[in-house]
Amino acid sequence: MPSQTDSNTAKRPQTYSPSLFVGALVVTGVMVAGCSKEPAPAAGAGGQRPAVEVGTVVATPGDIGLMTELPGRVEASRVAQVRARAAGILQQRLFKEGSDVKAGQALFRIDEAPYAAALDSAKANQAKAEANLAQTQAQLDRYKPLVEANAISKQDFVNAEAALKQAQADVAATKAAVRTAGINLGYANVTAPISGRIGRALVTEGALVGQGEATPLAVVQQIDPVYVNFTQSANEILQLRKAMANGQFKRAEGKEAASVKLLLSDGSEYTQPGKLLFSDLTVDATTGQITLRAEVPNPKGELLPGMYLRVRLEQAQAANAITLPQQAVTRTQQGDIVNVVGEDGKVSPRPVKISAAQNNRWVVREGLQAGEKVMVDGFQKLQMLPPGTPVKAVPWQAPGQAPAPAPAAEASAPQAKP
Repeated sequence: MPSQTDSNTAKRPQTYSPSLFVGALVVTGVMVAGCSKEPAPAAGAGGQRPAVEVGTVVATPGDIGLMTELPGRVEASRVAQVRARAAGILQQRLFKEGSDVKAGQALFRIDEAPYAAALDSAKANQAKAEANLAQTQAQLDRYKPLVEANAISKQDFVNAEAALKQAQADVAATKAAVRTAGINLGYANVTAPISGRIGRALVTEGALVGQGEATPLAVVQQIDPVYVNFTQSANEILQLRKAMANGQFKRAEGKEAASVKLLLSDGSEYTQPGKLLFSDLTVDATTGQITLRAEVPNPKGELLPGMYLRVRLEQAQAANAITLPQQAVTRTQQGDIVNVVGEDGKVSPRPVKISAAQNNRWVVREGLQAGEKVMVDGFQKLQMLPPGTPVKAVPWQAPGQAPAPAPAAEASAPQAKP
């Protein structure tokens, strides 16, 4: 027999909690959302993927100087060896080694006593010859009236005339001997043949110089201006001349002499520009190079003879040419190609013609129009996109340069309201 409690429980109606009902609806909604096959919309305005940014430069034509960098060596514009032209003992050095000297400045003094004695002897012989000339002249003057009166023979008169001419020749010879002795005496004082900078003395006081040969004493070099000798391939010069003849290039700044700039061994640029003087007429058979020479001012004496440096030579200018960073150009066997970003953001390859390299940039002669945007950076991003995907062109900045300022349109754009 059932109890009274059980019967009351069986007759009581069942009730449900509202919280349990809401939880069931949430679980059901989650399950329905998980079973849906439609993907969630991508981030971005309108549910579209944002365009990939690529670095570009704007093609800007202009006149571009074609610079060639070549190794060069400094040479003094004038070099003179100071030698002893008089034999004797070197008595004194009259200059400071490594200083600047003027033409005619005394540098060395050689014992001049033997040459002074030779000059005195030559002067004595000249005086003797002049005395003999005076005597013969007086004798001829006495013979003139006597020969007219037939007081002496004509032969005596002819002999007197011959003696006068011989005395005149002796005087001329002795005068020449005096000048020679004076020149030799002058050689005892060694002077600078040119103005310039003198090096170290090659002999010291007490040395016997000029005995049998002209002994080198020192070297004077003129180093303002200096010459810079450098070589260039004959093929490069030939191609450049052909391009200029065809009108592709023009002479630099319309001048006959090309401009020259120097790079020192520490990488700094020399402040004084130079000018190209000439190129050699022959090609070195072993190297195929042509020697060129430039003249460079050197007022402070910074460039020394024998110094090695780099020469930047502007031989011509490319008119209406465009320069691009070298990484913007793809060089293949079929030709050179660049990627141009159109107004619609589409990237299209474009064949171009390259004429030369200039400061890590290619000089483009054909294939681009002014104002076109050429892709420089972002090639790896482009490979991950389907062909024909639009991109966003942004100004490219070379490494180490400051970023470009924000466009005015972006700076003045109104801020979104919260």
